[in-house]
Amino acid sequence: MKSFVQKVCNEQLTHWFEANPADAKTVVNKAVSSAQARIAARKARELVRRKSATDLGGLPGKLADCRSTDPRKSELYVVEGDSAGGSAKSGRDSMFQAILPLRGKIINVEKARIDRVLKNTEVQAIITALGTGIHDEFDIARLRYHKIVLMADADVDGQHISTLLLTLLFRFMRPLIENGHVFLAQPPLYKLKWQRSDPEFAYSDRERDGLLEAGLKAGKKINKEDGIQRYKGLGEMDAKELWETTMDPSVRVLRQVTLDDAAAADELFSILMGEDVDARRSFITRNAKDVRFLDV
Repeated sequence: MKSFVQKVCNEQLTHWFEANPADAKTVVNKAVSSAQARIAARKARELVRRKSATDLGGLPGKLADCRSTDPRKSELYVVEGDSAGGSAKSGRDSMFQAILPLRGKIINVEKARIDRVLKNTEVQAIITALGTGIHDEFDIARLRYHKIVLMADADVDGQHISTLLLTLLFRFMRPLIENGHVFLAQPPLYKLKWQRSDPEFAYSDRERDGLLEAGLKAGKKINKEDGIQRYKGLGEMDAKELWETTMDPSVRVLRQVTLDDAAAADELFSILMGEDVDARRSFITRNAKDVRFLDV
C-alpha cells in the first residue's frame, strides 16, 4: 500500500512540476532553504550544548559569578551596558549576586532564524550562564540562579532591551517565566538632594513631586544647583547608588514576570516583535490611549 501511494504521489507531483515550472522552482527553493535552516539550527544547538558554564571567559558579556553554589540563594543580574555592569559588579553582594553585562540590544529572536540567534554571542552568554539548555533539552533542575533579574535603563530604550530579553526567555526557556524565576528591576528615575539630609530616590514623576512637597513642608531645603537629578541611564549611578536603589534586597523594587495567559502573551510577543507591521500598527492604535509613559 505504501509503495502504491508513493508511486501515485510522485507521478502527480512530477506532472504538476512539469506543468508549473515557476511555482515548482519556488517550492524547491523553499524546501532547500528550510533544509539548510534545519541543518544550521542543529549545528548551532550543538555549539551551545558544548559550552559549559565555565566557558564564559572569551564571551563579550563576561559573567562575574557569585560565591554561593546554592541556586536557591543565587541571583543573576543581566545588565544593559558595560559601564552599568561595572557599577553593578562593584556594588553587588558577591556572596549571592552574579552579574552578566550585555553590550547593547540582543538579536530579535522573533525575526531571526534560530541558527543566527544561537550564534549570537550575547545569547550564548545568557544560555550558558543559566545552564538549563533550551527547547526540548531544557532542564530546570540545572538552573544556576533561581532569581534572574533583567536590569535596564528606565526609558524607552531600556524597555525595548527588556522586551528583547523577555522574548528570548519566552521562546527558548519558557519554564523560567512559568515558574516565577524572572524579574524586572525597577531603577529610580530621580534623585533628590537635600541640604543636610540624606538623598531620596523617586521611581516616577508623581513620587518625585510627592517627596519634594513632603520634604519642603518638613522644613528641608533642596540643593539649588543639582537638587533634582534625572537619571538618563544606569551608567550614571555609582556602585553605592546602584546597590541602595536597585540591588539591595531590603529596599529594591522588583517586578516578577508572570504568564497568567501564555497564549495571550505569545500573541503579544508576536505582534510587538514580529514582522507583521500592520498587526503591530493596529495594536498600537488600539492601545495608544492607555500609554502612561513616554520618554522624549
